[in-house]
Amino acid sequence: MAVAEPIRSRRVLLGPASAGVPLTPRQFDSADYEEGWRYELINGVLVVSPIPSLAERDPNEELGHLLRSYQESHPQGSSLDLTVAEHMVITRRQRRRADRLLWAGLGRAPHPDEKPTVVVEWVSKGKRSHLRDFEEKRREYQELRIAEYWLFNRFVRTLTVFALVGGRYRKRVLGEHDTYRTPLLPGFEVPIGRLLRLANRWKDEGDD
Repeated sequence: MAVAEPIRSRRVLLGPASAGVPLTPRQFDSADYEEGWRYELINGVLVVSPIPSLAERDPNEELGHLLRSYQESHPQGSSLDLTVAEHMVITRRQRRRADRLLWAGLGRAPHPDEKPTVVVEWVSKGKRSHLRDFEEKRREYQELRIAEYWLFNRFVRTLTVFALVGGRYRKRVLGEHDTYRTPLLPGFEVPIGRLLRLANRWKDEGDD
């Protein structure tokens, strides 16, 4: 079996064929990337995956719209400093590309590499994706002391929230008929059912 050679040059162009190449965080951060793919650094190895499906992108865009509307028009909307989709979460060893990040309560624009306040993920198909989102990413985000981690699971129609409260993380599972409210964004409501309906109207790429 061929073994991928490590990248030695400081700045290189990486693409789908580079999947599995060993990289340091510094090499990952300084590289150029072929567009149209999602790149992550996991356990010192470059992971390349397709962009999220419409079943993930559509409700994620809607959530972004609702957050921006809250920021612009709600009396307490200034609590939200920034929200962006498809952005990197930087840990000491890993580079995770999250579906959506929120920065709240800073009173200013976040620095480019500043840790987010909230990480949002949409669970993808398969047991491996479930393990990655609910176990691996959860541990990494909690090590960063991320205030909240939102996990939308369209397959069982739930939103799972891991929230840092009093120095400890608490888990809360909400159903599609629930509305989630967080003290991080006073007055904002997450319409779980509305977002899950958007997700479920799409057939995933590769489905039979």
